Amino acid sequence: MTSLRKLGSSDLEVFPLALGGNVFGWTADQEQSFAVLDAYTAAGGNFVDTADSYSAWVEGNQGGESETIIGKWTKERGNRSDVVIATKVSQHPDYRGLSAANIKAAADASLRRLGTDHIDLYYTHFDQPEVPVEEIIGALDELVRAGKVRHIAASNISAERLQESLDFSDREGLARYVALQPHYNLVSRDTYEGGLENVAERSGLAAVPYYALASGFLTGKYRPGATVDSARAQGAAKHLETERGHKVLTALDEVARAHDAEVATVALAWLAAQRTVTAPIASARTVEQLPALLGVAELRLTEEELGKLTRASA
Repeated sequence: MTSLRKLGSSDLEVFPLALGGNVFGWTADQEQSFAVLDAYTAAGGNFVDTADSYSAWVEGNQGGESETIIGKWTKERGNRSDVVIATKVSQHPDYRGLSAANIKAAADASLRRLGTDHIDLYYTHFDQPEVPVEEIIGALDELVRAGKVRHIAASNISAERLQESLDFSDREGLARYVALQPHYNLVSRDTYEGGLENVAERSGLAAVPYYALASGFLTGKYRPGATVDSARAQGAAKHLETERGHKVLTALDEVARAHDAEVATVALAWLAAQRTVTAPIASARTVEQLPALLGVAELRLTEEELGKLTRASA
């Protein structure tokens, strides 16, 4: 049985891989999504990440499709109390921004779609610097006090605004961020390492990185001359044009061979071993894609292997 990890200073305990819900209602229909969710939880997984805006970018979608699918799934399976659900506010077409009124209205809409009376972890999806942190934290605190949200977190925020938010919560005795969702992986380290990572470490925040596999590049399926049928192929393939991308793939291949493991598993294991990281986020549109992701729960890299990957990605 894979041991769960404590999420920052919260009372939440989560599987070391968060299942990304961005594909639900996009590249995975309801039936496929249910199958992936079933397989993930059957393997011991309990941490599902979504957002109120997923997947508004798809023609014909309104936003909220992912939450709706997750809500139907927990209702059919009767397992809501066994799953930690994280969702986000600020990007839904009908609920944009982080004004106090919008945060509260968006939370109610998410609760309806999820078919639940509480959100376990509620992120500000993209910071809105023109809105005072006092207004944002105040609204989030109201949701916590009302029992609609258990814990709060932030994503896509500067180190300065994150620190300002934490300081305000501490000073006023209000709900405090317990987690941070940064863009972070082997080919994108400066998006987190440095200021943000320092604030997270100093403040006891759990990092839950998104783009953990760089839109699929770190699965190893993108190679010179290879054609990949994926909605995210263009974003992933750009890393083939960089020296870092080639070095990282070479190092991943070597470590993967040593463990008889998938390249994706090794990439996630490097991330999971970084200070402050609690659970990388990765998504699967089919059940067949899951084992490589779930393997992060068991794979332990040596200090030498971690160092090799760190140097290759420098």
